[in-house]
Amino acid sequence: MVSCESSLLRVLLVDDHELTRLSLQLAFSCQENMQVVGLASNGQEAIEMARFFRPDVIVLDLHMPIMDGWCASIYIKSISPNTQILAYSSVEDAHLQQTKAMSTFDDVCKKDAPTTELIALVRQLGQRAINNSFIG
Repeated sequence: MVSCESSLLRVLLVDDHELTRLSLQLAFSCQENMQVVGLASNGQEAIEMARFFRPDVIVLDLHMPIMDGWCASIYIKSISPNTQILAYSSVEDAHLQQTKAMSTFDDVCKKDAPTTELIALVRQLGQRAINNSFIG
């Protein structure tokens, strides 16, 4: 018998703004087959939570205190290479394209994107993470 747990997409949300974290948590918690496994307010917390929870997808803000998303993504990929990291930022397009070119980010999403678009992107990345875990 197949467990329902195996089909859950595990998501870690990382943003230094509490309202953004809680809003994202609400949006993702309402989704079928998605589980928010943690909330982090900076890159250092994100690394600790990634190590502990092994999420399929991390929605990672880029500009945060203590440790930013760029640095955190490098550490996270070194400890959990199959975890898909979505750079989530309000930075201007030029910086976002540079971020997308980094090998530690699997995709990017601007903070002004519609919620449905963000959720769809996280689902795509989650499927990629699950497929990668079966391959590797």
